[in-house]
This record gives sequence, structure tokens and C-alpha cells, in this order.
Amino acid sequence: MAFVLPLLPILFAIATAFAPSGVGRRQRLWLTSLAVAAMTLTASVAVFGAAGGWTGRIAWHEPLGLTAALPPLAGAMAVLVPLIALPVLAYAAFHEEAQGLQRLLAILLVFVGGMELLVVAADFLTLLIGWELVGVCSYLLIAHEWHERENAASGLYAFLMTRFGDLGLFAAAMAVFATTGSFSYGGLGHMEGGPAAVAGFGLLMAAASKSGQIPFAPWLFRAMAGPTSVSALLHAATMVAAGAFILLRLEPFLASVPGLSGAIIAVGAATALSGGIVALLQTHAKRLLAASTSGHYGLMFVAVGAGYPAVAFLHLTAHAAFKALLFLAAGLAHEKTGSYDLSTMRLGRALPLAGLLTLIGTLSLAGLPPLGGGWTKEAVVTAAEHWSVWATGSVILAGALSAAYAARFQLSAFGLLEIKDGDNEDEGETAPLWPQTRARQIEIGAMALLAIFILVTSLLWLPPVRMSAEELLQAALPQASVATLILSLVAVGFGLLIGTLIARQYRTLGADGPAAEAAHWLGLPALIDAAITRPVLWLSRVAAKLDDRLIDGAVRFLVLGGRSASWVLRQTGEAGAEGFVTQATNLVGSLSRTTSRFGEWLTDGVVEGLLLTVGQSGRDARRLQTGLSHHYYAIATLGGGAAIILLLSLS
Repeated sequence: MAFVLPLLPILFAIATAFAPSGVGRRQRLWLTSLAVAAMTLTASVAVFGAAGGWTGRIAWHEPLGLTAALPPLAGAMAVLVPLIALPVLAYAAFHEEAQGLQRLLAILLVFVGGMELLVVAADFLTLLIGWELVGVCSYLLIAHEWHERENAASGLYAFLMTRFGDLGLFAAAMAVFATTGSFSYGGLGHMEGGPAAVAGFGLLMAAASKSGQIPFAPWLFRAMAGPTSVSALLHAATMVAAGAFILLRLEPFLASVPGLSGAIIAVGAATALSGGIVALLQTHAKRLLAASTSGHYGLMFVAVGAGYPAVAFLHLTAHAAFKALLFLAAGLAHEKTGSYDLSTMRLGRALPLAGLLTLIGTLSLAGLPPLGGGWTKEAVVTAAEHWSVWATGSVILAGALSAAYAARFQLSAFGLLEIKDGDNEDEGETAPLWPQTRARQIEIGAMALLAIFILVTSLLWLPPVRMSAEELLQAALPQASVATLILSLVAVGFGLLIGTLIARQYRTLGADGPAAEAAHWLGLPALIDAAITRPVLWLSRVAAKLDDRLIDGAVRFLVLGGRSASWVLRQTGEAGAEGFVTQATNLVGSLSRTTSRFGEWLTDGVVEGLLLTVGQSGRDARRLQTGLSHHYYAIATLGGGAAIILLLSLS
């Protein structure tokens, strides 16, 4: 039954692909209806499946088969994915370009189906199928506007970067199968030593690549080439969420591998800090949000490494809601201004309702109480506190950076403040007077649904709700200390002040100069290019030259040798071939004549000898036929005596 969850979105994707084509509002309403129906049905079935603990198995041939299950964390994730996807797909149906819209929505639905398959997977074979399906869909979605060469290149870059990390998942699957003879998650508990380390660190590598962690983080910037709705879904509840989910899903095994928990925390903390710095220096709205995604998934890694997968899941839930909302807001701002440049926006007067909804998302992103993102971020701080002081300090600093770039995003995109140029603070420059407009109702409605979701997550501040969450997820949540909570909130307040200062006086910070270089993932893409891309290209050129000189040279040498041999044979053949043939003919003729004479004599002699022998035997036998009985008796007596003598001699 559990396989129904990934199947439903895929069936609706087929229906969307073959739906009657057309343009205009009616076509968009039809596509919206299909998408909303698909996500509503999938979410409803996921609720029943999670409540009933559905499982499933598709047997191929032992030991190969696909298995599915919905334990508490997987069941909650299976519900979350379509809930976040519903407003995003509705937004896509009305916001994105009409050209290719039908194809875009169909692939988005398959995207959701692949993520659901990944979530319900109970073995590595099923996981790999869902994992690869999500990866292929991400490439198709990022390169949706394929007629732009840069978009296709960005899609390929993101695909190859994540595919490199996927090698870790393949290594983990092979280690599990080699050790246990099965791909089942249950076999992880029987592993130890080297195979367990291969499986554990392989999972970390795959998760880091999917979730945009160091050193794979730069691919998230290239993913911004896709449409706004693609960025929202990819960052909120599908592609990027896959890495963090697989870690929290298999956390009991990961905690048993020596050194792995510390490595997970180190990767997460490093990404949270670097992602926060990069986001704060961004003037591109979508790239700011992309770097923020890396940073917040880094916080989830810290929670998993500290032994609190439920905290990681709750932060994933809050992050999915506010990050999807903020990406949709960035899409509206781009549609209004024609640019993602934060320094040219300030749309508070032009889009007041969108600005208000965005404020809910940015406050949650900043980690301010009583928003849901505030509670989940503080829960990550508490989880880190149970691990070490340096982990706690890293999370608190990452929280301050998150508050800073959240303030910069809100004030730059939808602010009403008077802005001063950092280079010339004496002259004030007011926000541009964009004409006040009303966004389409479906787009605002999608943002409103996500804002409501954020407010629902804010209930986690209430103790009864937290207890219900613990019971639902069957996992304990850490108890926060007052001192750490106060220190973290002070850091958040300090971050808000810095973000406000940048938005008011240094709104172009990161547009050029050293800050711009740091904003490009602190030089990591250049390092990857120097350490990996250029050496690989150099090796490929060397291999091409070797191929031309050695392989092709050997072939050319053989061809030349064959031609030379052919010429020599042709020359010698013309001079001696006729004499050779004549001699051979004479020899064969002599042998033929010799054997002919001997054969005639031998054959005729054998035949004539047989005839003479038979004839003489007949004549001798005829002499015995005298007609006298006493002759016959005498012959019989002699024959019998000879027989008796023969028998006596043998005995």
C-alpha cells in the first residue's frame, strides 16, 4: 500500500502531460485544478498511511526487491512534501511563462512522486530509484528554459555535482549488500568495522551533496537558473531536503559509526557559518535565499549529529514553510521590477499584502519568537549544547547571521525605509515609487497558505504541542537552558541590527569588490575549478593526444604495413606466380597419372582374384556332390571326429 504515495503524483503528471493544450486563464485554471487535486489526494493518503503504518513490497527476484514503510519520521515527511508542494504548484500554474507550462507542471509532479518514493523507501534499492528520479527531475527543471544556453549549462552543473556525491550512496548500498546479503535498512544494525564506516560516511557524502553542504554548496547558486516555483519546491521539501531526511531517517545507525557524528556536525556547522556569510553579502534575492538554504540545512546536520533527529525534522518543517514563501515573494518582486537585484526593489508600497506575508516568513527565518523558525532554531542550539561548546557557539553565530540577512532581505525587497547610499550618506535616496498594483489572487493565496503554515509551526512554543510532537514522532526533544536561550536571542537581536544597517546604508554591499568575491561562496567555486575541473580537463586533453598519437598512430602503422605488404606481394606475384602455378599443375598431373595406373591395376586385380577364388571354390564343392550316401557318411564321420579332437584339445 505504501507505494501508492509515489504513484499518485506520477499518474497526475501523466494526466497533466496529456491534458488539452491551450493558452489563457482557462488553461491555467485547468492545470491548477489538476495540481491541487494531486497534492490534496497525496497528502490525504499520506495521513492515512502514516496513521496505519503502511508497508509495501514488490518482489523481483530474491534477494532483490522494493520495500516501503512509514515509520513516524517517514510518515510525517510523506505528509509534509505534498502540503508544501500544493501552494507552490498552484503558484507555478499562474506565475510561470505559458510556454512549456504544461511540461513544467508535469515534471514538478514527477518530482514530488520521486521524493515520496525516497521517503517511503525501506531499503537501499528503493532509495536509489527515488534518489535518481529526484536528481533527473532537478536537471530538467533547472534547465526548463533550455533555449537559454546558460540555463542548460547550469542544470548540467547541478546534476553532475550532485551525481558525484551520489557515489557515496552507491558505496553504502554495496557495503550493506556485501555484508548482509540484502539492501534492507534493517541490515545496517548488523554492520561494524570497515563496512559500517563505508556505509556511514558514504551516506554523509550523498546527503551533503543533495543538501548543498560544503564542499558541494555552489550548485545551489546554479540551480537559481530555474523558474521561481522550481527554486521554491527544490529548496523547501524535495531535492535539498532529501539529504537531511536520509540522515535523520537512519540516525540510529549513523550514531553507532565511530567518528561519524562529529563529522556530520563539522560539515553542518561549517556550512551554516559560511552559508550565513555568503547570504549576508548577496544582492541577488534568489541567491541570498539559496545560501540561506545551505546554512539552515547545516543546522539540521548539527541536530542529527548531536543525536536529535526529531529536532532536525521539526526545523526542516519550519524551514520548508518560510523558505517556500520567501522564494515565491522573490518571484513576485522579479515580475514587478524585472530583476532580482535587492538594491532596486523596496516594493512595500507597490505590493503591501505580499510584503506583509513576506514579513511573516522573514521573522521565522530570523529565528524570532514566537514564530516557528524561532523555536526550531533554539532547539538546534539546545541539541548542539548537549554535544559541545564549540558546536553551540557555531549554531548561535549562524543564528545571528540568519537574522542579519533576513532583515536585509525584508527591508530591501519590501521595505518602506528611507535608504542612504553607503558611498554618499549625506544625500538621502527614498524608495522608488513603483505604481501600486495587486498581484494575482492565486499567487497571493499560495503565499497566504504558506504563511498560515508558518503560524501553525509557531504553536511549538506551547508545551502541550511539543509533547504531542514528541509522541507523534516517537522521539524526545531536548530541554533548553535559560542562559543559552538568552544568549541566542541576544545574538539574533544583534544580527537584526546589522542587517538593518546594511539595508539602510550599504545596500550594494556584495555587488563588487572583495565582498563580491566572498559572496560567490568564499571562493569555493574557483577552488573547485582549480583543483578538479581544470585538472580533469587537462587530463582529458592529454588522453586525447595520446589517443591520437598512440592508438590512431598504431592503426595508421598497421594500415601502412598492410599496404606495403600488398604492394610487395603484388610485385612478386606478377613475376613468379605463373611459374609457380605451372609447376604445381605439372606435379599434380604426374601424381594423377601415377595413381591412375596403379589404381587400375590394383582395382582390376582384386576383382579378378575374387572371381577366380569363388569359381575354384564352387568347382571343389561340386566334387563332393557324388550322389553316393556312403561318401556323405564318411564325410560326416570325419567332421565329427575332427570336432571331438578340437574340443578335447581345448579342455
